[in-house]
Amino acid sequence: MADDLYSKGMAVRRQVLGDAYVDRATATVDDFNRDFQRIVTEYCWGEVWTRQVLTNKQRSLNNLCIIATLNRAAEFEIHVRGALRNGCTPEEIRDTLIQVTIYAGVPAGVEAFRIARKVLSEEGALGAP
Repeated sequence: MADDLYSKGMAVRRQVLGDAYVDRATATVDDFNRDFQRIVTEYCWGEVWTRQVLTNKQRSLNNLCIIATLNRAAEFEIHVRGALRNGCTPEEIRDTLIQVTIYAGVPAGVEAFRIARKVLSEEGALGAP
């Protein structure tokens, strides 16, 4: 059962975050962080992201709200890329960040918009100014 959860989790993790990111994250697995990586893959990705009620697009927008509110810049950047992979539009990301700004505070919104703009620009997802 655990191997199945790990396999399913790894497949979704790669789909959302991309092979390059997951390869970097798992390349440094050692005795210290092996259990952590297994738990993240099995429970975050294998148990939660494989549920069928929410779409991965909805999960991505939820994650953007949560991670922006927690002010976790590196994770936020990764999940903006994941949101694009999951079909979120720049407009949906923008409106999600407007909601973050109102409910989590202007500093959280400023940082989230800054990071999202950088990622959207790098991914070629922004139109002309």
